Amino acid sequence: MNRSLETKATKLNLLNFKSIPIRTFWITSISFFMCFFAWFGIVPFMPDVVRDLGLTPDQKWNSIILAVSGTVFARLLIGKLCDKYGPRLCYTWLLTLGAIPVVLCGLVQTPTQFLICRLFIGFIGASFVITQVHTSLMFASNIVGTANATSAGWGNLGGGANRLGMPIIAAGVVAFGVADSQAWRYSMVVAGVICFLMGIVYFFFTQDTPQGNLKDLKASGDFVEAKKDQVSFSTILKDYRVWILFLIYGVSFGIELTVYGTMDDYLQNTFQLKRVTAGNIVLSFALMNIFARTLGGFFGDRFGKLKGLRGRVLFLSFILTVQGIMLLTFSVSTNIIMGFVFLILFSLSVQMAEGATFSVVPFINKKAIGSVSGIVGAGGNVGAFSAALLLKSKSAVAEKAAIVASKGLSDDAIHAAQAVASSSAVSQGYFIIGIVVVIAAAISLTIKFSKEDEVLANESSSELQENLA
Repeated sequence: MNRSLETKATKLNLLNFKSIPIRTFWITSISFFMCFFAWFGIVPFMPDVVRDLGLTPDQKWNSIILAVSGTVFARLLIGKLCDKYGPRLCYTWLLTLGAIPVVLCGLVQTPTQFLICRLFIGFIGASFVITQVHTSLMFASNIVGTANATSAGWGNLGGGANRLGMPIIAAGVVAFGVADSQAWRYSMVVAGVICFLMGIVYFFFTQDTPQGNLKDLKASGDFVEAKKDQVSFSTILKDYRVWILFLIYGVSFGIELTVYGTMDDYLQNTFQLKRVTAGNIVLSFALMNIFARTLGGFFGDRFGKLKGLRGRVLFLSFILTVQGIMLLTFSVSTNIIMGFVFLILFSLSVQMAEGATFSVVPFINKKAIGSVSGIVGAGGNVGAFSAALLLKSKSAVAEKAAIVASKGLSDDAIHAAQAVASSSAVSQGYFIIGIVVVIAAAISLTIKFSKEDEVLANESSSELQENLA
């Protein structure tokens, strides 16, 4: 009997803190949350940063692009490192080293320094891959999709919680006598210190697998999953299914990142909402990660039980199609109520698609979960980079043209013309992205599993049922 199945968690019993898988689930989810909190921690302060450092429109957009581009390389690398050294050490080093650019971001004095810090802060986005690898090693096949989706969703929540958390930190430092104009700097330093402390917690309070750390297991040869590094990285690169999932995660998580990063301005420019109102709407978008991504993993597991591995793919294709249609509809909405409805539906479907994607990933190659997760995770940032580049190419050009056309008018008139131009350009970009998502949904149906893959999945389920009996 496979020893790993005997000790992996078969239920997501969140209050069973004595369980190694559950304790790991909580620590990895909180660590992921803090990484996202710090990664996008500067977003609520961007108006202050633009004013303080004198950023141009191009530099502002470049900072968004750089923040997601560095993560691509980090995710590709971290997956293989997880297979070789285990998620515990990888997360420890990522948190402690990743804290450095977060702290330095609060100390920058020039636009160039700010852009460099944004690039390196993006490396902590690789935390997603480690979280998915660690939960995949801790949970059995009947619940792994739900566990992966829940840990990822709660981690992603950090990207929205900073809308409340960072201003609270800023208010706290101001209460100690720091000037309002400098509060954003101290807030980034605090976020970096918290990430560093989480790295220490990860080292001392987690282990790689339910049986122990990967280094010890490799030495003893007791655990079959400790031999992952026997699968060459080139073998993973040649699997077409990995690259389809790379694309799918690009048009799900990647699009969520880009839409999240651009939605504040879009809502203000399109529906004339106040900054606080727009921020609260975007916050509600992020808060749906509490349950939406979990739903994607849950239904992935459910369809997997009913229709096998093919069922997981069918659900993934379905929810991607819904996501694309919702974004298409939102992009042409001119009424704030209808726009809000379709934005919420888009938020729900895109996060479910992310969860559904990683209900498929663990079954692509069980001997290289880290490598597969790393490549697919990198796809999310490639998607974010590409989408941000598309929106920048449209919005920045349109805004510059509006400024030139309005030359000689009042500042208010120029600002209004710039807002209209930006709104129209971003709307067109969202529409194009929606079409791409629908196409990707159709492509996802080409993912196939061999009879051997299906048999192995069924055997795992059967053995699991025996253990539970």
